[in-house]
Amino acid sequence: MDWATISSLATGAGTLVLAAATFASVRSSNRAARIAERALQVGLRPLLMPSRLEDPSQKIRWIDNHWSHLDGGRALVEIADGSVYLAMSVRNAGSGIAVLQSWHLETTLHSPGQPPANSNQFRDLSRDLYIPAGDVGFCQAVLRNPEDGLYSDMTETIEQRRPFVVDVRYGDHEGGQHTITRFSITPIGDGQWLCGVVKHWNLDRPEPRLT
Repeated sequence: MDWATISSLATGAGTLVLAAATFASVRSSNRAARIAERALQVGLRPLLMPSRLEDPSQKIRWIDNHWSHLDGGRALVEIADGSVYLAMSVRNAGSGIAVLQSWHLETTLHSPGQPPANSNQFRDLSRDLYIPAGDVGFCQAVLRNPEDGLYSDMTETIEQRRPFVVDVRYGDHEGGQHTITRFSITPIGDGQWLCGVVKHWNLDRPEPRLT
């Protein structure tokens, strides 16, 4: 018997078995790491919805020292001192803090599946707005420049009391999980405006729904 050949074959077989076991272990570790990462993301994920009608009223201040009260489930749309002030009462239905970053407004209504605008068309908020998980907060914006095309569109929309939509971009407090939620703003009686939600888009991972 050629013991050298047998020894070489045994060593090769052992190495192959060890390589297979190592490969399986690495795959299992990677899978466990992905599951842990996904669980962490779920724990940090925010999700904005309109607040409930019974939620408390909020007192809101803009940087130019304009103040208004915003009722639950409502949007605030008003023209004052030559500026157009907008605000929405929202609730974070997710499990992580929502950090609001920017917004985009459309006075011309499209189909619900119309994709959001490009990121460079969004307007940054002058400050980050934080909404805790399971709590109520607000999103606010203002248009001050009469030469801004959106300014004239919005003043006409307000005067004619037409519905419009607002896309809000936000993420978690770690700076990830960027999401866009589209809100509908609809006029109702007594000069008030109702806030509703249309759709959500996930920006940092594949969108699971067909649009």
